[in-house]
Amino acid sequence: MTTPPPPTQGLRGISAGRTAICTCGHEGKGLDYRGYSIEDLAAHTSFEETAWLLLHGELPNANELAEFKTRLRGLRGVPAAVCTALEQIPADAHPMDVMRTACSVLGAVEPETEEMHSAERLLAFFPSALGYWYRYANDGKRIDTNTEDDSIAAQALRLITGEAPIDEAVKSMNISLVLYAEHEFNASTFTARVVAATLSDFYSAVTSAIGALRGPLHGGANEYAMHLIERYSLPADAEKGIEELLARKEKIMGFGHAVYSVCDPRSDIIKAEALKLSVGHADEYLFSVSETIEKKMWDEKKLFPNLDFYSASSYHFMGIPTPLFTPLFVVSRLSGWAAHIIEQRADNRLIRPTADYIGPASRPFVAMDAR
Repeated sequence: MTTPPPPTQGLRGISAGRTAICTCGHEGKGLDYRGYSIEDLAAHTSFEETAWLLLHGELPNANELAEFKTRLRGLRGVPAAVCTALEQIPADAHPMDVMRTACSVLGAVEPETEEMHSAERLLAFFPSALGYWYRYANDGKRIDTNTEDDSIAAQALRLITGEAPIDEAVKSMNISLVLYAEHEFNASTFTARVVAATLSDFYSAVTSAIGALRGPLHGGANEYAMHLIERYSLPADAEKGIEELLARKEKIMGFGHAVYSVCDPRSDIIKAEALKLSVGHADEYLFSVSETIEKKMWDEKKLFPNLDFYSASSYHFMGIPTPLFTPLFVVSRLSGWAAHIIEQRADNRLIRPTADYIGPASRPFVAMDAR
């Protein structure tokens, strides 16, 4: 008799479906969107081009891209009902709760009529909702989110910082959005597909995905990485601090990955952006601190940095407040979630796995007076 395989925790290594959108982890380090390498996409495309690729399967031509960007600019507005809801959320709320709430309220105000329109609406809406709440909660200002910025990257930076973004920051933000856009059956994407598979609406699937992304073992890791980096002002302090954390067996966020065994191919790309942004910055030393942490983690644990680690310092150098790091992940990953929702619906089957039962064996019921 063949011995059954041991149960797998967290579905690691288990194929849970088919997709034509993304492949990651090949040879321990590869990442492709629709067959294009992440290196090529980060170097040569805008986030809008990448989003179109994920949604439509091919890179856009010049006319398609221009029309796409025009539609997105026309969809940046935040409905009055959503503004009212956002104004009720306190300033000390976690911004991911803001993103989840904003998505849910928008779905109630503007119910889904056509899935591609919903995808485009949310791509344009999320930077606006985040910026509106952040500026109202912190400055008491009701801002106009219909900016003339040509890109989602520029609009997000302008709304959050309240200033016209510099070209270098826009370029780096654009690259970050490309890097975060898609990653196969990760926790939030799988959540979106599970909800979509029940034939629920687009907004419910995305709202659920936001909830999954919120956790520190998923999207929230970039915030925790920044909190770690900011503890130290000198590389020597960082080296000693990491030694102490490892000695106490504390988890250090931003290192290792579930699907990569050699390296995260996105890490070196965003690290280069963090280096460029750090030059001349008041906190320039944080880049050296980050490199020291990276080296120490490799020397001691053979763990490489994932995308979240250097994304943290790159966002910091752009002037993004740490609590807004993960919401920017939402702005980007919506493109991947939307592509997966559309793909799931096109060949749908309810996702309903089984479980290995480890509870008590069958036993007789005990009446109340005998317990």
